[in-house]
Amino acid sequence: MESTVEQTDRLLAKPKKKKIPFLSRWESPVAGYLFLSPWLIGFFLLTLGPILMSLYYSFTDYSLLDAPHWLGAQNYKHIVMEDDTFRESIKVTLLFVVFSVPLKLVTALLVAMLLNKKIRGISFYRTMIYFPSLIGTSIAVSILWKNIFSKDGFINQALALVGIQGKSWIADPDTALGTLVLLIAWQFGSAMIIFLAGLKQIPTDLYEASSVDGASKVRQFFTITLPMLSPIILFNFVQSTINSFQMFTQAFIITNGGPVNSTYVYVMYLYERAFSKFQMGYASALAWILLVIIAAVTALIFATSKYWVYYETQGGKGK
Repeated sequence: MESTVEQTDRLLAKPKKKKIPFLSRWESPVAGYLFLSPWLIGFFLLTLGPILMSLYYSFTDYSLLDAPHWLGAQNYKHIVMEDDTFRESIKVTLLFVVFSVPLKLVTALLVAMLLNKKIRGISFYRTMIYFPSLIGTSIAVSILWKNIFSKDGFINQALALVGIQGKSWIADPDTALGTLVLLIAWQFGSAMIIFLAGLKQIPTDLYEASSVDGASKVRQFFTITLPMLSPIILFNFVQSTINSFQMFTQAFIITNGGPVNSTYVYVMYLYERAFSKFQMGYASALAWILLVIIAAVTALIFATSKYWVYYETQGGKGK
């Protein structure tokens, strides 16, 4: 016989819910992998496979028409020791990165600060300023940019109004690379949106307290805005650097590497080796060297970030 206490506990105890076999099956990790399967299949078949094959081809003489012939490290040795075009393309690419990335980030930050104001119709302004970035890497925009900076383009027509005789900016070795830098700087929309999101996360109390202490807007920018945005600056810096190293469409359409190879960026050289000369093995080696260069530059940026990136959770600079 059950005691009174045992009967009370049995009555008050919640009935156990029976798990439906169908639902219990979806609680296992298999469900997560099932949802990820489209991406996993695409990665292993369409991304990882070509990556590994390019690594193999980089050690071979492969022309797409004949079977690969193993060469060992001969492609890499020739590129580093004997290929003058490789060194020239690296020089042009580094110049492009050094000038385009800071200009793009500064422009994006300044525009983001302007769009952070509470004014009427600000959503419309944000949309219109961001819109060019959606089509900025298209062939149509590159053709438009080429026409703007040509001999009879819009820039020279505007200069003619004030009595200045312009030139073909894309045909001059001294200014051709600059036109590409301006085009990349014009495509600041993505970085601007990220900066704008970061600006909205900065506590307004910091600005109010500094105003009470007599800090000017310029001082607030350097002592509050920049430190609080430094993690976002780091993110945009890395993203923009990686993208600039891989710039191809603009140089190919606007200048085709000219004049006098002044805009002959690295990826154009890789493209020429692969699809003009059909030296796929050599081009694969160039691609892997580019990967190493980008990885080294990115590692350098992260290594120096501890001196200028501020993390609020750590109470100071990154460690």
